[in-house]
Amino acid sequence: MSSDRSKDVTPPPLPAPLAVPVADSHTHLDMQSGTVEEGLAKAASVGVTTVVQVGCDVNGSRWAADTAAAHPSVHATVALHPNEAPRIVLGDPDGWSRQGERAAGGDAALDEALAEIDRLAALPHVKGVGETGLDHFRTGPEGIAAQERSFRAHIEIAKRHGKALVIHDRDAHDDVLRILKEEGAPERTVFHCYSGDAEMARICAENGYFMSFAGNVTFKNAQPLRDALVAAPRELVLVETDAPFLTPAPYRGRPNAPYLIPVTLRAMAAVKGLDEDTLATAVSANTARAFGY
Repeated sequence: MSSDRSKDVTPPPLPAPLAVPVADSHTHLDMQSGTVEEGLAKAASVGVTTVVQVGCDVNGSRWAADTAAAHPSVHATVALHPNEAPRIVLGDPDGWSRQGERAAGGDAALDEALAEIDRLAALPHVKGVGETGLDHFRTGPEGIAAQERSFRAHIEIAKRHGKALVIHDRDAHDDVLRILKEEGAPERTVFHCYSGDAEMARICAENGYFMSFAGNVTFKNAQPLRDALVAAPRELVLVETDAPFLTPAPYRGRPNAPYLIPVTLRAMAAVKGLDEDTLATAVSANTARAFGY
């Protein structure tokens, strides 16, 4: 999850439909306006026929699993977001997350939450474990131990259930890569909202990690991200919204939703020097391979 700065809540217009259907590899339908059915129908009308609904806490992960069970075009991932783990262990006096104010639960509370993620990860319509990883942007030094413990536990859960691992990596590239190496990455690992440079893209490619690009690849100041996209092999590239966040230009700051995937995909095709159908065909196959559907 990320945050946008502006307050314009007008939904951007429908883009021209894609000729080759693709998947939104990372979205948060539970944070978007309107019903799930409306969001899926709007997305399908422009060629976004599959979405991966991502869990960030216990309640959101249960919701993701239930929503995937009810809708054939939705696949779920389940996890404790990197910023959720320290809140469980140390408490959340400000009530910043959706759960509101919480007291410190210590390691026992984290173990309990991880046990529920483990249970959900076994469900057939849950295709991934994530978003998990490290976030040195929002969590201070006091929360790093909880984040790392949670991340390592999620890696183990993903491997044991044979599910994809979906990584949130914010200002933590070296530590994320180090822990993946120490634990042994699952067979299918996805860097959600890829934020590394071209050199890191080469490291990810060597390891067979998927790189999922979001609307921020279209931002004016995102040249290093576009350089990374150029370096990323076509067979390891995914596209996502991270909706309602990271709305692509020229709609930055307005609410994002899966129906805006064509805007980002077209920008990505231009960066990679491919026509949109070629990139859409690759992305569609890559997402199915990454999430095993």
